[in-house]
Amino acid sequence: MGRTASVVLVLLSAILLPLGLSAQQGEETGTREGSDHGFELRQNYPNPFNPETWIPFELHDELFEDGQIPRVTIRIYNALIQPVATATALNHPAGEGTPILDLEYMTPGGHEAHWDGRDRSGAPVASGVYLLEMSVNGRSRMIRMYMSRGDEAVEEVTVQSTM
Repeated sequence: MGRTASVVLVLLSAILLPLGLSAQQGEETGTREGSDHGFELRQNYPNPFNPETWIPFELHDELFEDGQIPRVTIRIYNALIQPVATATALNHPAGEGTPILDLEYMTPGGHEAHWDGRDRSGAPVASGVYLLEMSVNGRSRMIRMYMSRGDEAVEEVTVQSTM
């Protein structure tokens, strides 16, 4: 992607994302605290990140009541709400790096996911704002993440005054 296109994408992200996504997603957006859904999605770290990031989350005891097993999905979208990637599990019995797509978690408590900053085809993603959606048993939460690639130059715009 050219420098101009990268700059335009970052600017579009900054303009469009504050408008809110709850109508399109049908769920709460940007909320990280509270256990009204039985889980907490915490902010990724580092943020901004380059080239990879970790995503902490917590599954509360209420999700496991009556022998239920929560199913977790973590997807990453670009600023246009187009799917980009799926986070992978860390320290999960199914194996390190297992995609978190309807993945069953057997224990409550703190867990962690990972995203390597690549899209589904394995190409590095461009700098910009990305959305991370975590769904547990059909209930969703979403946060913003910021990718900052040092190898992408940003064009400087100089404005000269004629006064």
